[in-house]
Amino acid sequence: MTHTVNATISPRSHLSLLSQDEVAQLTDAGVRGLHQLMRNCALAVLNVGSKDDSGYGLMDQFPDFTIEVVGYERGIRLEIANAPSNAFVDDTIITGIREHLFAVVRDILYTGTTLDRFNLDDPQETTNAVFHLLRHADVLVAGRNPSMVVCWGGHSIGRAEYDYTKEVGHQLGLRGLDICTGCGPGAMKGPMKGAAIAHAKQRIQDGRYLGITEPGIIAAEAPNPIVNELVILPDIEKRLEAFVRVGHGIVIFPGGPGTAEELLYLLGILMHPDNADQPMPLVISGPSESEAFLRQVDQFVRNTLGPAAADRYQLIINDPEAVARAMFAGMKSVREFRYDTQDAFTFNWRLMIDREFQTPFPPTHENMAGLNLSLDQPVHLLAADLRRAFSGIVAGNVKAPGVAAVRAHGPYQLRGEPALMAEMDALLTSFVEQGRMKIDGNYTPCYEISG
Repeated sequence: MTHTVNATISPRSHLSLLSQDEVAQLTDAGVRGLHQLMRNCALAVLNVGSKDDSGYGLMDQFPDFTIEVVGYERGIRLEIANAPSNAFVDDTIITGIREHLFAVVRDILYTGTTLDRFNLDDPQETTNAVFHLLRHADVLVAGRNPSMVVCWGGHSIGRAEYDYTKEVGHQLGLRGLDICTGCGPGAMKGPMKGAAIAHAKQRIQDGRYLGITEPGIIAAEAPNPIVNELVILPDIEKRLEAFVRVGHGIVIFPGGPGTAEELLYLLGILMHPDNADQPMPLVISGPSESEAFLRQVDQFVRNTLGPAAADRYQLIINDPEAVARAMFAGMKSVREFRYDTQDAFTFNWRLMIDREFQTPFPPTHENMAGLNLSLDQPVHLLAADLRRAFSGIVAGNVKAPGVAAVRAHGPYQLRGEPALMAEMDALLTSFVEQGRMKIDGNYTPCYEISG
């Protein structure tokens, strides 16, 4: 039987004071209320350390979990019942998890009450919205030189790959660089763990371990305990934009469809003509055990987006120091470019992000079947639809609405140009064979490919 805990938790932040209207929104279980969204995200945060990547599994495991925001004269407190016990020590909540819990309240509330003020049909307004969400979460720290390395990779990886991500993080941390990931396990945790040890060695007291997530994925990729800054963006597109706006360099480790989605998103942006001079150090790397996978991803990029896309990254195999040196050198280029163009160090305003990469993509069966999976289109637009295809597969694998849609209507149907579909099929088949789709290894494809 799962051991649970009941507790009353008070914030140690500005959330001590909320208006009556804000409290009402967080306690409203109706369509316009934020309570259910807050509950789902809060449960994921409290379930830190879980080995399950199923949102449904988490809800099934703790069906009686409740969280209530209680307002009183001096502020608010959270009343929680039937919470996972591993978030507590002797019935007292762990400090880092307390911070994550109130980050959930902060971001869910701010998004729910503020996002409507922006015209999200306008690309610049969407970027402004991302900026305001990050600033409200205190993610944008003025006065720091470029140092944030975004690390992408799978949550379902083997021990050799995990150890490699940790060693890369260690080498980055020894050079004073900070880490940003999707905040979950696997390749999201390893770099942070390695950097935390390196920062301790270098007596760096203000090392940053930034986790960026969104409500649809947080249950499958609960924040790991090393994250010391957590921010929840409202959807996957704004989450991806946040990564590339705050990151100064990016390392991509082995992973599955989510990692492919992130790579395609980034390459699609970098291939836009307006970003030709934009420095963005990008490395794809992994241990020698992952060489076949890494070269297959490289070949997929070359065969679909072309050699010019491959020129935007370095492929480094089994050499953590080389990865760290490339990132450290890249920071100098980023700093000089931002200084020369008078762009901010904390937020990349000059990066052109096409509307195709900002519009939320609901992974319905109709939308997945309607993707333009053809090589006969501009490269950055092809990358946009390939990104959507992999995003839908992620949803069908681990996001509760996507899993429900596949259960109800069968696998997503992906149709397109035969040569392109053959490339996709080969890559996805390798993900399945290598156990990169699910942590538990039991995987039934949520898609069917035809050309």
